[in-house]
Amino acid sequence: MLDDNKKLIHHYYDDLWNRWDDAVIDEIIAPDIQFRGSLGVTVAGRSKFRGYVAQVRAAFPDFHNHVEELLAEGDGVMARLTYSGTHLGELYGAAPTGKRVEYGGIALFKISDGRITSGLVYGDTIGLMRQVGAPTPEIS
Repeated sequence: MLDDNKKLIHHYYDDLWNRWDDAVIDEIIAPDIQFRGSLGVTVAGRSKFRGYVAQVRAAFPDFHNHVEELLAEGDGVMARLTYSGTHLGELYGAAPTGKRVEYGGIALFKISDGRITSGLVYGDTIGLMRQVGAPTPEIS
């Protein structure tokens, strides 16, 4: 079961995010998914998740997720990732820059009956914002 869950997460990243195969959403995303992305978006439900994917695609049409490591326990999977892409659409209020970006992150998933029921993503969004020239919080 743990290997099946890890394979599911590889499929999620390889085919949905790296190949933009939207059919994967209906295949492995639970209809009532609860998802929070590191880009500040919280969505409930498959249709809202589909919209989130479209927003990321608009900002980074060549967005790529490199899975560095997967850990599985029970119904959970943790992925350590490197994200990369070219900033070609608006992000955090920053106009497209054409800059290539790269940042790290982790994602935590819950899986039930072969579908992702929840996802929580933490990425280095401050690093991302700096790379695209968006305002970042000041620490004093």
